[in-house]
Amino acid sequence: MNRPLPTILPEDTAPAAGQSCRQCELSDHGTRVVWGEGNPGAPLFIVLDNPGARENKSGTPFLCSTRETMQKAAYEAGIEPGSFYVSYLLKCRPRRAYDKKTARATCIGYLWKQLKAANPLLVMCLGDVVCQSFFENPEAKVKQLRGKIHAVKEYHVITSYHPLAVRRRPVLYKYFLEDWRLVARQFM
Repeated sequence: MNRPLPTILPEDTAPAAGQSCRQCELSDHGTRVVWGEGNPGAPLFIVLDNPGARENKSGTPFLCSTRETMQKAAYEAGIEPGSFYVSYLLKCRPRRAYDKKTARATCIGYLWKQLKAANPLLVMCLGDVVCQSFFENPEAKVKQLRGKIHAVKEYHVITSYHPLAVRRRPVLYKYFLEDWRLVARQFM
């Protein structure tokens, strides 16, 4: 099988309440709401901290290194792009300093509603920020959580490093890939 190139996944449209949210200062950062991308009915629900850069200055969509690294590991673990959905703790890309605690506390409510509607078999939390919010523990660290399946509320959860951290510190890639293989084993 030829390896598919990492690809820009189709974006999911935010519900009206999400599109017009003004509950935190991120709504003033001038970035659009990105609800999620990929297959909304997929068994794997991946959570990243925020949507990151999605278009260049001229507005042309591109695949950022976070999503490229994530898709590379998923493919190497045997997970096809159509079998996952990616969403975000923060639904807008931060462009400057903001009240992180308030924004995360506000946005996690949208994430819980998304999860309830999607009802995935497995949730994968990527990065310390997501783990701290999802596990409702400000001391949560991927380094201590990764490598096993956790139960959070009614969800089975696997954690791993943020793809950007893996990109910056290539020594983490082997652990990142191990975590993706743990995800893959849950579907085989």
